[in-house]
Amino acid sequence: MINTLIKNIQEKNAPIVVGLDPMMNYIPEHIQKAAFEEYGETLKGAAEAIWVYNKGIIDATYDLIPAVKPQIAMYEQFGIEGLIAFHKTCAYAKEKGLVVIGDIKRGDIGSTSTAYAVGHLGKVKVGSKAYAGFDEDFVTVNPYLGTDGVKPFVDICKEENKGIFVLVKTSNPSSGEFQDKLVDGRPLYELVAEKVVEWGSECMGDTYSNVGCVVGATYPEMGKVLRKLMPKTYILVPGYGAQGGKAEDLVHYFNDDGLGAIVNSSRGIIAAYKQDKYASFGEANYADASRQAVVDMIADINGALGK
Repeated sequence: MINTLIKNIQEKNAPIVVGLDPMMNYIPEHIQKAAFEEYGETLKGAAEAIWVYNKGIIDATYDLIPAVKPQIAMYEQFGIEGLIAFHKTCAYAKEKGLVVIGDIKRGDIGSTSTAYAVGHLGKVKVGSKAYAGFDEDFVTVNPYLGTDGVKPFVDICKEENKGIFVLVKTSNPSSGEFQDKLVDGRPLYELVAEKVVEWGSECMGDTYSNVGCVVGATYPEMGKVLRKLMPKTYILVPGYGAQGGKAEDLVHYFNDDGLGAIVNSSRGIIAAYKQDKYASFGEANYADASRQAVVDMIADINGALGK
């Protein structure tokens, strides 16, 4: 699957991913009103509004971007109806030729991780048949439980030609409470990075591994070190834009081949119409504002990379 992601990035010259992390206050009033008129102010009504909102953004941007990253928590808060919207969003994005990175951050004991991996990347057996559950292309994985929690995902990736992004150094301010602690004189995130390389060696694509990692844009110096430790690991980079990460900080996340990283923006894209810069589009044209934000982000990152 990493080969497909790289192909999409190269064809569109866009090392970015749009995070589909919808909040109700992002969704324009006309979409909410239509959904509530049909289903009432219910969980189903909210899920319908989210789905319509997502579809509009995908329709406006799919020709520019290689991938989307829906964050499952934003859907789970609406219960089963929200998960239906998540599933519909993933399926529609794939219909449009996009790689889908399910931001689920799972990680548990072996049997539970196997169930998560099957549900999101693999196929579950029902009698004599097998069915894909959510069927994302990649998912994010929390490595805190060690190899027991990660290996089931790697096994499914090998079976299904799918991929994962393992949390190594996250973009949130308190990440250092654990991730930066020294173990035998080295920060914990470096030790996790070395395990990512080990896990990834079992699941290689042509040049890069199907086992990628997550390193936040807000820690560029750490990103520089981690890039050297993981030369064949693709880095998913959150924290650009709204969280403070700047394009010039991201250069060292990439390898000399111009590949090796994909930068995420969520609310900076999907709620672009709320920013002063894109306010002229208006709420009714929220998707057009998102498209322009994508164009600007690609230009910003490629400019920093000298492309």
